[in-house]
Amino acid sequence: MPAKPDPDAVLMLRVKRGDRVAFAELVERYKQPVMNLVYRTLRDETEAEDLAQNAFLQVYKSAKRYESRAKFSTWLFTIARNLCLNELRRRSRHPAESLEETHGDNEGQPQRQYEDKKNFLPPETLLHGELAQKIEEALAELPENQRTAILLCQQEDLSYEEIAKVLGCSLSATKSLIHRGREVLKQRLKPYLRTGDWHGPK
Repeated sequence: MPAKPDPDAVLMLRVKRGDRVAFAELVERYKQPVMNLVYRTLRDETEAEDLAQNAFLQVYKSAKRYESRAKFSTWLFTIARNLCLNELRRRSRHPAESLEETHGDNEGQPQRQYEDKKNFLPPETLLHGELAQKIEEALAELPENQRTAILLCQQEDLSYEEIAKVLGCSLSATKSLIHRGREVLKQRLKPYLRTGDWHGPK
């Protein structure tokens, strides 16, 4: 039985032919997942919005070269991740400037939380308030590739194979990244859940 065509790839092929309505539909469908990935990688709301817009701009500009060999979502998240990596590299070269951008305009204001499509830790009833903040902090401390693998794993339509393509590594390496990342998060959450102290007993 032939594989069912990716409906997003079908939309993107329409974009390739100049269909702006199809492009608007793709943006509406993916703007939140892309914002989630970018924001939780960069921890900067303004930068997340700019980079997410840039990702869709690149999609539109690359429409003529698009080939539906892979799922559209895989291609889109690869673009978004590459933009994040470029920004992280820029920050590493200009740390003082990046610190001002991250904290300057938003000082004293609560950080924006983007809603995820599904959660992996812990039960949904606990993902509120302080614990949710601690999960975000733990995610932020993971190496970029582990964090991105876990965040992509939360996208319901992405398989391990597709996540591996976004990360540019093997399937086994991707599974290992997700496993190690989840184990680190679980270990960091355990003492907080047990004692209320994020760092656990001294």
